[in-house]
Amino acid sequence: MLNLSGKIALITGSSKGVGRGIAIVLANLGAEVIINYPPSENSENIVEEINTSGGKAIKIPADVSLAESVNKMFDEIEGRYGRLDILVNNAGISESKDIFEIEDAGWNNIINTNLSSGFFCSRRAMLLMRKQNHGRIVFISSMVAYQGALFGHVHYAASKSGQLGMVRTLARTGAKFGITVNAVVPGIIETELLYKTHGSEGVQEMAKMVPLGIGKPEDVGMAVAFICSDEAHYITGASIDVNGGMYMR
Repeated sequence: MLNLSGKIALITGSSKGVGRGIAIVLANLGAEVIINYPPSENSENIVEEINTSGGKAIKIPADVSLAESVNKMFDEIEGRYGRLDILVNNAGISESKDIFEIEDAGWNNIINTNLSSGFFCSRRAMLLMRKQNHGRIVFISSMVAYQGALFGHVHYAASKSGQLGMVRTLARTGAKFGITVNAVVPGIIETELLYKTHGSEGVQEMAKMVPLGIGKPEDVGMAVAFICSDEAHYITGASIDVNGGMYMR
């Protein structure tokens, strides 16, 4: 049985969707979770939900696409806990545009939110974890990192592929400090955004392409929990597929 009791875990972009599912799973397994989301976002009250159900959670709004904002968040974490055991780089966005439509600002927004945020957060997390001689860092990538996006979304695909390069490099850097760095790579996961983007009929059609059907955020959360557990101490630089068999490699 996985046990994360006593662990302090930061999950970026965790007020909804996949990040929310990850936070709930980690909290259920005993971790004290830090819920992060952009200050401009109207977040769901996940902190209250976790605390009411017997878990432990706090929230720290921060725009993780900005280094200054990330540094303030980590200053608060270090001041409150003095350490960080788990970082899940989950924050991510996309927009339905191809290379002929994407403007510079749109490119920069996706790259900064999806890729630079992971660098900013990992840089601060690894400084803390190096002192502890222990830590777990997980990037939430995407199946498009392997196969590319099917229709447009070149900025999103580039950011997700870039995450995997960062994972492998940081895994080598962190190994001598007891820090593992891995990626969990989801396929189609049932979230509010999925239905908003594709509609109910579209989601039903997508499900036909997946041998095990569309996944739940908690499916991603369980993979993250394993990677962050003591049982996974010898796994680093890996990409764990959670896609229901939609993409096999």
